[in-house]
Amino acid sequence: MYYKFYGLREEPFNITPDPAFLFHSRKHEDAFFNLLYGIKNRKGFMELTGSIGAGKTTIYRALLDQLGGEVKSALIINPSLSPLQLLMTIIEDFEIDAPKKNRKGYFDALNAFLVGVAERGSTALLILDEAQNLKPATLEQIRLLSNFETNKKKLLQILLVGQPELRQLLAKRSLAQIRQRVAVSTHLEPLDREETEQYMAHRIKVAGGKGMLIFDAPAVDEIFQYSQGIPRLINILADKALLMSYMKETGQKPRDLATGAPPFPEIQGTAQV
Repeated sequence: MYYKFYGLREEPFNITPDPAFLFHSRKHEDAFFNLLYGIKNRKGFMELTGSIGAGKTTIYRALLDQLGGEVKSALIINPSLSPLQLLMTIIEDFEIDAPKKNRKGYFDALNAFLVGVAERGSTALLILDEAQNLKPATLEQIRLLSNFETNKKKLLQILLVGQPELRQLLAKRSLAQIRQRVAVSTHLEPLDREETEQYMAHRIKVAGGKGMLIFDAPAVDEIFQYSQGIPRLINILADKALLMSYMKETGQKPRDLATGAPPFPEIQGTAQV
């Protein structure tokens, strides 16, 4: 509704995880390059954790964009799969033809696929999102997948992505075999006040802003206070502030407001052009 009013090409604070908007705070940059190192050097198991809305999905999507044709990837977003369902979904996501539709047939087909990927100089990457909800039996299945290897390198790179509870899950004594295999572990911390301001300016610039649209200090202060530096909440609040400012400047009033939406604080500062 408002982005053209502010001279932007697109909405700067959309909550979809668009890699083009990735903000390289020190924390996000460390996470990105640690994982990139792990994938390129075939370290096997990797772990990415962070609070809800911290930017985990944006990080791994940016990784996939960066790696491009270097990597063949499969993404699992349903942590409630049984071990066999997980294996079948991986086969489907990698687009592998498995002649025998049973556990051994799937393992044999996956092994042949991974060997072929390695021989072509590419890397196979399996990403499991919401991994804090994985069941012990499914985690054991994932551990078995990590056994695909040669004498010199892992054939399958596995990235577990989840909320902080994932760390607690892997700390269990029964999961020691998996925990000991995690070669790269990185955690996304919330942004601080300065990073919040930089993050907002970055997204405006990516959306086509020419430096004319700014949030004043009181607005940034309040957005930081309510969001606690969580990028998704920053986006929601900044979007709300721009919409309110747009309606104030144009005299328009909101219509057909959705019912049942959570209340938003009034942002006391302003967005200015």
